[in-house]
Amino acid sequence: MVLKIFFPKCCNTADSGLLVGRWIPGQDSAVVLAVIHYPFIPGQVKKYLTQMRSQTKVDLTVLGSWSMPKDGQEGMDSFLKDLSTIFPHSRWLQLSRESGKRAFTCRVVQENGKPAAKKDGDDNDDDDDKDKIIFVHYDQRKVMLSQLHPVQEQKGSEEESTELRTMFQTVAQSEPLFFHDMYDEGALKLTHWQSEGREASIIVELVKQASVPVCIVLTWLLSVWHWLCSFRIFHVWPVQFISSKLSTCVQTGYRTDHFQTVFSTRKATTHMEFMRKANIFVSFLVDIALGLLLISWLYRENRISQLANTLVPAADHVAKELQELLEWLMGAPAGLKMNRALDQVLGRFFLYHIHLWISYIRLMSPFIEMILWYVGLTACLGLTFALSVLSDIVALLTFHIYCFYVYGARLYYLKIYGLSSLWRLFRGKKWNVLRQRVDSCSYDLDQLFIGTLLFTILLFLLPTTALYYLVFTLLRLVVVMFQGLIHLSVDFINSFPLFAMGLRLCRPYRVAEGVKFQVLSEEPGTPLHLRMEINPLKFSSVLQCYRTPTYSCYPKDSWVALCKKLFIGELVYPWRQKSTKTD
Repeated sequence: MVLKIFFPKCCNTADSGLLVGRWIPGQDSAVVLAVIHYPFIPGQVKKYLTQMRSQTKVDLTVLGSWSMPKDGQEGMDSFLKDLSTIFPHSRWLQLSRESGKRAFTCRVVQENGKPAAKKDGDDNDDDDDKDKIIFVHYDQRKVMLSQLHPVQEQKGSEEESTELRTMFQTVAQSEPLFFHDMYDEGALKLTHWQSEGREASIIVELVKQASVPVCIVLTWLLSVWHWLCSFRIFHVWPVQFISSKLSTCVQTGYRTDHFQTVFSTRKATTHMEFMRKANIFVSFLVDIALGLLLISWLYRENRISQLANTLVPAADHVAKELQELLEWLMGAPAGLKMNRALDQVLGRFFLYHIHLWISYIRLMSPFIEMILWYVGLTACLGLTFALSVLSDIVALLTFHIYCFYVYGARLYYLKIYGLSSLWRLFRGKKWNVLRQRVDSCSYDLDQLFIGTLLFTILLFLLPTTALYYLVFTLLRLVVVMFQGLIHLSVDFINSFPLFAMGLRLCRPYRVAEGVKFQVLSEEPGTPLHLRMEINPLKFSSVLQCYRTPTYSCYPKDSWVALCKKLFIGELVYPWRQKSTKTD
């Protein structure tokens, strides 16, 4: 039998007294939480433990006695041994330490008063083989403030993991026990990690007191915002469709959901919920700070006017390059022989759209600077809002490219669909719409003749259509990739767990994955003494555990599925879609 005693480092030099802690149920282990100093009255100790049990919901009890004799306390050992008759127990621990020595001596007494294990220097080897005692010294502050996460690749037994998890939970739930320090006016004096004074910050306490009315006000404002958004006019199909495609509206809804989570008056009940709220709040503060830095850069040295003077010529230059590209396609691009009639019709059709776009840009050019000036103010809501507005501006400025892509894709899709249908006609088959399958079918001579003519026409017109579709698809992919980079930047700011990463860098014990043990003392005739150190989570595990659900760029398909869609002419949109977090 191996008896494990988890002993706090802060109690190594404590004065003689009683050991307060808990026996781990189902395990041959005990967790020492504090030492009650002598002198004390046993009735007051029992009353104090009853009060602590009701507050902590932990079965706290007197585990035994702790003896560290000093001058004038010669009879302390016998007095502490007699206390085993006052406090009910199944096993009574008698720990003692001599000054100048690191190791303890331990004696376990059963309820009937007989010794169960003895480790005080006797030469009885039989007892050493039957009963062993291991002291595990732990840092009480780190264990209480940490959260033990499940190890990804755990090689130990589940029993040991359950024992450690129960030990961590016992220390964390016993927080009211650690509020009793040396400055409290009471009959009992304790030794624990806060016995010399509570660890607290005046700023943190003031923020906690001020956060309640602030959260109430913000929750009310969010309810007003939801009430405004519930108007029927915002649920009409055109308004709802446009708002779902604009990145700014998507980001607004995303921030609204996060504000409801952060500024809720309900206290976080679990560690994961607290970390999620903290990550969202810190990400919001960083977002606002970056947005203010962007505003300070934009509104200095007349940069808004410089951007406006650069934007209009850039749009004209893009339109001119598109015009030259269409003129090149209307000729003999790369020496290819195109269908001249269809080539001229498509080229003039797209050139007309470019002329309309140039007229639109020149009509809006006097107002570009004013629009940019007001749009730049959205950065005060955060850098993510500024980037979302930039994505919408790019979508509006490249709307003509999107129209070209849609026209080319639809025309190409109709050609591919027609050719596939006519190819089934040659093989004596047809598509059964009701059963969603290909069935055999007999065609007459007129149907085969008309099908042959149409197949020939579509086949010879396909290269011209495919070339236009290929060119405009490549242009569209360039725009989609640029918008995708903007969306990835926004998603990175929104979902990156800054608070958790900060804890991992500054206080790694707050995000614990497991523990490791080091041998402190292994002297003959004394118990084995181990030191428990906390292993922090890996950075990749921190990202996996605490990453916030966010929005991702469409499409989320694989490269094979994307290439298949492009080949058959299906449309590809860059709009942001809401994704779910996988645990």
